[in-house]
Amino acid sequence: MFSGMLFIFLPLIIGYFIPVKNASVLDFIHAQTSRLVLVILTLMGLSLAGLDNLGENLSQILLYTFTFFICISACNALALPLLDKYYPLETQHGHQQLPKVKMLLESAKLILVVAAGLGVGLLLNIDLSWVDQASEIILLLLLFFIGIQLRNSGMTLRQILLNKQGIMIALTIIATSLPGGLIAAWLLDIPVTHGLAMASGFGWYSLAGILIGDGLGPVFGGASFLNELLRELIALTLIPAVIARYPNTAIGYAGATAMDFTLPVIQNCGGIRCVPIAIVSGFILSLLVPVLILFFLSL
Repeated sequence: MFSGMLFIFLPLIIGYFIPVKNASVLDFIHAQTSRLVLVILTLMGLSLAGLDNLGENLSQILLYTFTFFICISACNALALPLLDKYYPLETQHGHQQLPKVKMLLESAKLILVVAAGLGVGLLLNIDLSWVDQASEIILLLLLFFIGIQLRNSGMTLRQILLNKQGIMIALTIIATSLPGGLIAAWLLDIPVTHGLAMASGFGWYSLAGILIGDGLGPVFGGASFLNELLRELIALTLIPAVIARYPNTAIGYAGATAMDFTLPVIQNCGGIRCVPIAIVSGFILSLLVPVLILFFLSL
């Protein structure tokens, strides 16, 4: 079982140990990563089209999505405000206009990509036996690029270890998300390892959905994708409303996206002091998403 985990995890490790200093090369890798995500999400839609009893499976996907979302979010919400109480963080109010509409449209685009794959698979009635193998090959390349991006994100080990608040936020999200996954697994009567894997996405909807889909099939993959995407959409709405009073909660709920996608919102609403904390927290969670998901899937 661990050999399969190592096979998938190896490209990430190799990529992480490749230093890239050329900015144009990094831009190219970032662009290719975004394109590969769209390709795999399209294949995810095709996989859904190949399911028997599609209507029943879509209902199951939605059930899994909202059960995991509610359980994990509730567990996060119980602990994150305690960080604001005992480890308060001073913020500044930003005055720049937030690109929330653009971000929401970007998220909507990803949903449309999955829907497009589903529509093509249903309308054309083509042979979809090749989809799983194609997804695995593209996934290996995607993990390789992600490893390079993590290594060259600008965060040194020293910067991470010295930022105690960012570490506390990340550890709080991990310590509360996993019990949420266990509760959801109990409610849905599914294996606990499935629940733990589903709870380890931390808001990284594209990679979590891809890894879960590869390991557990399109139903779980679709539910993971929607669960993490819903988390991000809520975070975009939540951050401007609560970050002035509950900055740790706002940064923590953003999960892995605190280092990239929701970082502009965090900076504009909470000020520059929130940025290093958000980056460290998001970096740790991003690094652990593939590690934890692949580990739980291998059990």
